[in-house]
Amino acid sequence: MPARRHGLDDLDRAVLRLVAERPRSGLLEIARLLGVARGTVQARLDRMVADGVITGFGPALSPAALGHPVQAFTTLEVEQAAREHISATLEAIPELLEAYIVTGPGDVLCRIAGRDHEHLQQVIDRMLAIPGVRRSTTVITLSTVVPHRVMPLTGPWQGGVRPGPA
Repeated sequence: MPARRHGLDDLDRAVLRLVAERPRSGLLEIARLLGVARGTVQARLDRMVADGVITGFGPALSPAALGHPVQAFTTLEVEQAAREHISATLEAIPELLEAYIVTGPGDVLCRIAGRDHEHLQQVIDRMLAIPGVRRSTTVITLSTVVPHRVMPLTGPWQGGVRPGPA
């Protein structure tokens, strides 16, 4: 296995951008757009997977299109000793999209989705029924200003390799 490299070069960033922008493109198409060999693209992708830079290739799904258009952020205050049990129980709630241990007035920040406000209340009630969860505070989202993203963290183009025209 190749040695771990820290940071990304221009070709890595170009490959990542194309994979993100054109997820249905094959390796040959990405190689053609970048002007490099298919094996080079494959090696870069393999290395970034091995290094943990790329964590998945699955489709991005829309909760709204799946019948859950109402989203909220719920902060749970929990008994610290029960945190492991609470985490395992939260994972079994399908409407829970993600959860994080956080600092501040709450302990666990959750993003949840529901069919409507009543369904959202049922999800919150299930969370509150978990032994060790003391209380919750919830804010309902109205619209998305900036969707989940990671690509800006790859860094700016330094020159060199750029994807060709679409």
